[in-house]
Amino acid sequence: MAKILVTGASGGIGAAISRALAARGVTVVLHYQKGRDAAESTRRTLKGDGHSIVQADLTDPKAIGRLWQEASAGQRIDAVVNNAGIFPNHPPLTTDFDDWAAAWQRTLTTNLLGPAHLSHFAARAMADQGGGRIVNISSRGAYRGEPTAPAYAASKAGLNAMSQSLAKALAPKSVFVYVVAPGWVATERVAKSITDPAVLADQPLGRVATPDEVAEVVAFCALDAPASLTGAILDINGASYLRS
Repeated sequence: MAKILVTGASGGIGAAISRALAARGVTVVLHYQKGRDAAESTRRTLKGDGHSIVQADLTDPKAIGRLWQEASAGQRIDAVVNNAGIFPNHPPLTTDFDDWAAAWQRTLTTNLLGPAHLSHFAARAMADQGGGRIVNISSRGAYRGEPTAPAYAASKAGLNAMSQSLAKALAPKSVFVYVVAPGWVATERVAKSITDPAVLADQPLGRVATPDEVAEVVAFCALDAPASLTGAILDINGASYLRS
C-alpha cells in the first residue's frame, strides 16, 4: 500500500487530493500549518485506515525537516504532493514598500522554498529506497502573470523551473517529478470570485475547474503517470490559458 504526504491538506484542493488518493487505497499523511480541526475533519472523510496528520510551518526549514521525519516515521513514503501555497494581493502601484517586501518574502518562502526544501528530503529518501514521485502544484499564473499578485506568479514560475531541474537530476534514481498547473478552482476561499462575470467570461467551459478535477490529475501523477512524463507540466484550466 502506497503512502503519500500531501501538504496543505486541511481543505480545498489539498483535501480533494487526499480523498482521491485514499479512494485508491493510499495511506495519506495530511499536512497542515494552522487548521488542525480542519485537518482532522478532512482525515475523517478519507476511505481506509491509517491516515495521519502532521503540523509544520513551511516557511521554517528546520520545521520542514521535522515534518519529513514525523511523516515518514522510518517508513517508505512513495510520493509527496507539494500543494500548500498562499496568494497575497500586493498590486505594485498601490502597495507601500514595507508591505510589498513582506508579500514577496512570505510568498516566495512558502510557495517556492518550502516545496524546494521538502523535495530535498524526499528526493534523497526516495533515491535510497529505489524510487518515488514528487508532484508540485503550480498555476497558470506562472505563464500569464498575476497583476495584483506578482510574487505569486513568480513563485510558481520558479516552482516550474525547480521541478524540471529536479526531474533531470532525479530520473536516473527512478524519482519522477510532475507539475500540475490549475487556473481558477472552485474552492471555498474563492467562492465569490468564481461567479464574477469577468472570471466566467475567460472560461470556455462556462465554469472553473473543480477541486476533484485537479485531484484526479494529481492522483494520476502520483500513482499512474509513466516515467517518460517526468518533468511535464500538466495544465488544468479549461482552455482559459493555452500555451504551445
